[in-house]
Amino acid sequence: MVTVTTARDLPAESLSPLAERVERVLAAYDYEVSAAIDAIDAAVPGIGGLFEPGTEPAELRAAIEHVLAADDHETRVDRDLAGETAILYVDGSSRGNPGPAGAGAVVQDEAGESLLRLARPVGSRTDNNTAEYAALALGLARLLAQFEPARIEVRIDSRTVIRSVWEERADPGAQFREYRAAVVALLERAPDDDWRHLADSDPNPADALATVGADIAALGPGG
Repeated sequence: MVTVTTARDLPAESLSPLAERVERVLAAYDYEVSAAIDAIDAAVPGIGGLFEPGTEPAELRAAIEHVLAADDHETRVDRDLAGETAILYVDGSSRGNPGPAGAGAVVQDEAGESLLRLARPVGSRTDNNTAEYAALALGLARLLAQFEPARIEVRIDSRTVIRSVWEERADPGAQFREYRAAVVALLERAPDDDWRHLADSDPNPADALATVGADIAALGPGG
């Protein structure tokens, strides 16, 4: 069994040195993507930023090191979900399948207020199913580290992951076993959980975050 206590313990795929540096900033901010990217952008001189084509690699490296050296990476939410159901939206994105891949997750309360907006790069040449598993593991790890809800409802569009984790529990194959083990270990810490399959027409707020994760995975090769 894979032991997962935080999102930093999740399986990792290959990333460029630059994408790895950005991932370190995301980890420092507990994968709260807006806070992490805003911090990097603020440290880049002039009007440049993480995704600004004109930002020189040396400027970006210096900005990332500046952010990592800062004392305050606080992102905790002043909200208690005790006795409530936490809604977890997850999604994975892979360009080229395989290609640059990212994972996104959004935690909401019962009223639909978004409490956490998470993203991470998964790998530079990674398939979509891996990204979907990574998104579920990311969301569960961060949710359980932050909150103690009475129940978790996962909203996900990947039938492959649903079948592997909740339905048939079939062996997903060697490529995905570590990710599935991480997800199962996290669900064992949840007091109660259920899932809802999202159709293509259903809104998924994690979709845009998975795209940001894929954007980060595509960064490089320098850094």
